[in-house]
Amino acid sequence: MPAPTDRTSISVKSERAVLAAVRLPDSFYDPRDPFGELRSLAEQAGAIVVGEMEQRLSRPVAATFMGSGKVEELKRLCDALDATLVIFDHDLSPSQIGNIEEVVGRKVIDRSELILDIFASRATTHEAKLQVEMAQLEYTYPRLRAMWDHLERIVGHGGIGGIGTRGPGEQQLEIDRRLVQRKKLELKRELDQIHARKRRMVRERRAEHYTVCLVGYTNAGKSTLFNTLTAGGAYADDRVFATLVTRTREWDVGGGLNVMLSDTVGFVRNLPHHLIASFRATLEEATHADLLLIVLDVSDPAAEMQYETVTRTLDELIAETAEREAGEVDATGGTGWGAWRPPERLLLLNKVDRLADNRDVLVWTNKVPGSIPISAKDPNHPGHQQLRERVLAGAQGGVVEVELTLPMWESRAILMAENRAQVLDRQYDNGTVRLRVRIGRRQLDQLRSAVGGVGLEVREVGA
Repeated sequence: MPAPTDRTSISVKSERAVLAAVRLPDSFYDPRDPFGELRSLAEQAGAIVVGEMEQRLSRPVAATFMGSGKVEELKRLCDALDATLVIFDHDLSPSQIGNIEEVVGRKVIDRSELILDIFASRATTHEAKLQVEMAQLEYTYPRLRAMWDHLERIVGHGGIGGIGTRGPGEQQLEIDRRLVQRKKLELKRELDQIHARKRRMVRERRAEHYTVCLVGYTNAGKSTLFNTLTAGGAYADDRVFATLVTRTREWDVGGGLNVMLSDTVGFVRNLPHHLIASFRATLEEATHADLLLIVLDVSDPAAEMQYETVTRTLDELIAETAEREAGEVDATGGTGWGAWRPPERLLLLNKVDRLADNRDVLVWTNKVPGSIPISAKDPNHPGHQQLRERVLAGAQGGVVEVELTLPMWESRAILMAENRAQVLDRQYDNGTVRLRVRIGRRQLDQLRSAVGGVGLEVREVGA
């Protein structure tokens, strides 16, 4: 007896699942383990994967994505394995889902539904829950018609009604659409407020500090590295999407400098666009950082596919950010970011301790010059010192020796100079302090900004 095709929930917890995929000429997957990622996603969602089926086609079949004969074969496989769920490694249209369910007699979900289910189970903060709910509504809204296999009238259907109930009545579908649209507007307003607040925080942080952001494929080791570098207490687990909110902590990179390091949500192949849109406030950290540290698990057989996914997603996000910031005007009439520039990128080859030899590392260092082999969990790995030196150099922006003259009442600027520069000499004279320092050009610019150029004299030593 076929299992029911209950569409009231997209949860896949504890269900016996068969994975299905159509391999198209432009499909993007790991040929060594075609179902590896989907299997991992399904298992993280709580499903028990009992079977897999794929078909190679030049293009999808309009009605059922797979060929009709293959769908019948899929039904027989589900019968034989007592499966209650089919998970497709694609985004399916509502009609395709309905047509496949009619044949196989099981609930069918697509890749986006699976990822949304995982995000929903991982969301713990108010912000993350709002973002997941918004993404679910964005996914659900265009599919409402397919979710209703009947369009019965709820009023005015046969018989006489009272005032307001006469006439053709209203379809339940239209009521649901209106409710979903209203809820989306409420969520959008709240998320826009969060987004605006986060952007202000990011701007203030960048004005005061050199900002570094960890990005990468889900489960690449970003949170583990974050904890090793900062003792920041980010939740780290061997699960996909363990991090759904951005955490930021100070990171001491030496030379008397601290930078701000952020840990972000991981990327995944074919991450649903509405999910990216909902988490835009979270991803704001990445698009406005000074430096992106791309964490790559080089021990994963699908490392190349994961690197391409991350770089492509970053390219899209940064292009959108550049377009948006170019047209934004601040209170002074200038552009909101003015000197906004795309962040620099540095590739970290993580989990090298899992490799049998260094051949894969050599391949990657040749492919991406300047990349750094590292073990996120081992603070004594040589890559950590190399990483600190690279970040310190970026944070300094080149070191100069200068003589700074400041009025004594500029205590904040004096403290900033003492903390962010190497003081070589200090003299007090007639209400001023004269400091000879070695300082990074970025820190010197920050110092100038802090005092507004008033009362600060800068003379480059030897100039």
